[in-house]
Amino acid sequence: MEVVYATPSGAVSRRVVLAGAATVREAIDGSGIVRELGEIDLARNCVGIHGRLATLETRVSPGDRVEIYRPLAADPKDARRMRAVRRRDRSTR
Repeated sequence: MEVVYATPSGAVSRRVVLAGAATVREAIDGSGIVRELGEIDLARNCVGIHGRLATLETRVSPGDRVEIYRPLAADPKDARRMRAVRRRDRSTR
């Protein structure tokens, strides 16, 4: 199993071997990635398995890729509006 976290400078990936049935939280704890990076707050960061949102209590299977997602820097709708305004401003010059 693999636990991954994308940073602005690149992805951090750790392989984890867990005995028996385990949860997303146990996989993340076993990877040591939270201790290593320090910026991850599992109360704030969303998690997923292979690109699908999950909870910390979701069971994982061998071969799963557990992903820790960073908080969004901006609301996607607001970012789209701002891009549209910038394009409109450039086209009126």
